[in-house]
Amino acid sequence: MCGIIGITGNGPVVPRLIDSLKRLEYRGYDSAGVAAVVDGAVERRRAQGKIRNLEAVLAEQPMTATVGIGHTRWATHGAPTTANAHPHKAGRVTLVHNGIIENFAELKAELAAEGHVFESQTDTEVIAHLLDAELNTGRSPLEAFKITLDRLTGAYALAVLIDGTDDLILGARRGSPLVVGWGEDEMYLGSDALAVGPFTQKISYLEEGDYVAVTKAGAQMFDVTGKPVDRAVVQVSASSAMVEKGEYRHFMEKEIHEQPDSVQHTLSEYLDLVTGTAKTNTIDFAAIDRIQIVACGTAFYAGQIGRYAFEKLAGLPCDVEIASEFRYRSPAVTQKTLAVAVSQSGETADTLASLIWCKAQGLNTAAVVNVHSSSMARVAAVLWPTHAGPEIGVASTKAFTAQVAALLALAVAAGVARGRIDAAREAELVKALFESPRLIAEALTMGDSIRAVVQDLAKADDVLFLGRGAMFPLAMEGALKLKEISYIHAEGYAAGELKHGPIALIDEETPTIALAPLDDVFEKTASNLQEVAARGGPVIMIAPEKAPDLHGAGIRRIHAPDCHPLIAPLVYAVPVQLLAYYTAVQKGTDVDQPRNLAKSVTVE
Repeated sequence: MCGIIGITGNGPVVPRLIDSLKRLEYRGYDSAGVAAVVDGAVERRRAQGKIRNLEAVLAEQPMTATVGIGHTRWATHGAPTTANAHPHKAGRVTLVHNGIIENFAELKAELAAEGHVFESQTDTEVIAHLLDAELNTGRSPLEAFKITLDRLTGAYALAVLIDGTDDLILGARRGSPLVVGWGEDEMYLGSDALAVGPFTQKISYLEEGDYVAVTKAGAQMFDVTGKPVDRAVVQVSASSAMVEKGEYRHFMEKEIHEQPDSVQHTLSEYLDLVTGTAKTNTIDFAAIDRIQIVACGTAFYAGQIGRYAFEKLAGLPCDVEIASEFRYRSPAVTQKTLAVAVSQSGETADTLASLIWCKAQGLNTAAVVNVHSSSMARVAAVLWPTHAGPEIGVASTKAFTAQVAALLALAVAAGVARGRIDAAREAELVKALFESPRLIAEALTMGDSIRAVVQDLAKADDVLFLGRGAMFPLAMEGALKLKEISYIHAEGYAAGELKHGPIALIDEETPTIALAPLDDVFEKTASNLQEVAARGGPVIMIAPEKAPDLHGAGIRRIHAPDCHPLIAPLVYAVPVQLLAYYTAVQKGTDVDQPRNLAKSVTVE
């Protein structure tokens, strides 16, 4: 995931920008660049590929400066070329950006009509042109920056230099993290504490919607309304990326909040966000007649969500099986079956063995994995990578949503390849997926409403999760999360199955958590919940604010962002994870290392 560093001070900054970018290499990237204020004007150096290529450019074209910004890019809009590498420049403005600007096409068309000429395929360059246009009206940098931010839809972390301002870096965050680092007569901006770690251990974490003006003397911070604010300065350790929790109490909490970025970067592998199309060049979906997904635990539930999408969008039969069961029976497969292994580590013993068995039967094979050098990645004929980055918490969060994101995007590609999705429908679905990082970020603001119900939830001995359609496997994933880290017995059911047995468990002490997006089965889900309420069972319904109210004693609502049905599993995963997390914290369990569990199960 992309990295940002900015420094304003008195000493040479370019070598230190490079040092910081090297610390961010673990995130993955395909180009890198730096920009610095040289004699009052901003110069930049960029290179495709590794940071050593950027160092070679700097050796030929050195820069001496005391103010600068740097960036490692993971391509989303546009190919990983030097022209698309950050920093981007327009007029007086040079900036770097993490995230996705959803309305960039409309803004770009507007700016082009006004005579702006674009040099790249990126959404980022649009921000630079927009800010430069505002500066040209005579507004101050801060005024122009606020107006620009208000016009952006999507997720972003920004660091900005402006020609003619020798000691100023502007920064802002929405959906993507950004920190301010405090030094002695020197200040820093970074995508996380690790970015500024070589220079300071005093950090302020910007909150959602904040923007900031940083000079070597300090930082002026503002909230989303433009009101001046102070954010606490905290001391952080100088530990490595693998053990840095930053502002978060647990790795699991940190990883839940990293999901806008991890989903965005995973989707960029499978969608062309410039053309609004799905990439279909990895597998000939028209040549297969069935998909067999094998997985364990959380990955199994991701596979089940994928099944709904493959069958609905591509008309492609899809079976999902627990790998430990699949490998010990005699599965009926044909030569036109595509076998797909899903795993975070790529080393899960049962899933790996099932993949090897399928390959031995002559099947085409693919692996959806987060560790791209893993055994499954090497065994499978096709690697379908996820880009969640390192996941430390044993209970999977960002790896799960990255798997779901990959499978949903692949299902769109399959639908296109099989002639089930026309160009207009493809554009609609890609746009919906494109919106998911922003909506995930919005769902992350639900913490207060979720904490309000956790005190009662933590007292329960049993909890039921209900959902229909793709919400059914997410209900099972929610139950698994609660079991894993809070040690409360929980089960996930298809809401329509309630009356076929599970309703016998309903009483005043057994909460039911319902996942109820406003889709074509909402009314049926609502009827099931009223059946629970009529029998005295407390209900927590997670649904959009505009969903109809349910009339029944004991029904409490948590408002989730409204979203396209395709991406509901991605958006609703967040409240499900937060419910489990806050319940475990309330109970005082070991959230990151729950008892009896291991991160990667490499034995049967």
